[in-house]
Amino acid sequence: MNYRVLLVCMGNICRSPTAEGVLRYFIKINNLGDKVEVDSAGTHGYHVGEAPDSRTQRAASARGYNLSQLRARKVARQDLDYFDLVLAMDKSNLDNLQRMATPEQQKRLGLFMDYAKNFDDDEVPDPYYGLGHGFDLVLDMVEDASRGLIEEIKQKLGRS
Repeated sequence: MNYRVLLVCMGNICRSPTAEGVLRYFIKINNLGDKVEVDSAGTHGYHVGEAPDSRTQRAASARGYNLSQLRARKVARQDLDYFDLVLAMDKSNLDNLQRMATPEQQKRLGLFMDYAKNFDDDEVPDPYYGLGHGFDLVLDMVEDASRGLIEEIKQKLGRS
């Protein structure tokens, strides 16, 4: 692997596993599977070992993404050394990551939506307590940011 990306939300059952599944798809269709590794985690350990939320899986499945094999885990300190890029779904989780990170690790941290081209939002909203359409909005935002991130990764890896 040449490049490793970790996607982070609070519980790792809605936004970050969605982003992981979508980004895996874009990695595959861009023939980057041998060059890019992606994982997801939560800043809190509420759901460690659980599959993504059933509503998350349903919304993703409707678009052809299979999240059923993913399992929630909590971000570990060693993740901040291992991954080249650690992207939070919102500012609150970015703050949590920044508190964990050493000064050297800080430069690896960022917001996932910084890679979006069509959405101006800084944050992917947490759909957990909302209505069903929130999961579709998350997918729209994650697909947009994933496309932008893939372009950036291709540049980093020297591919077009």
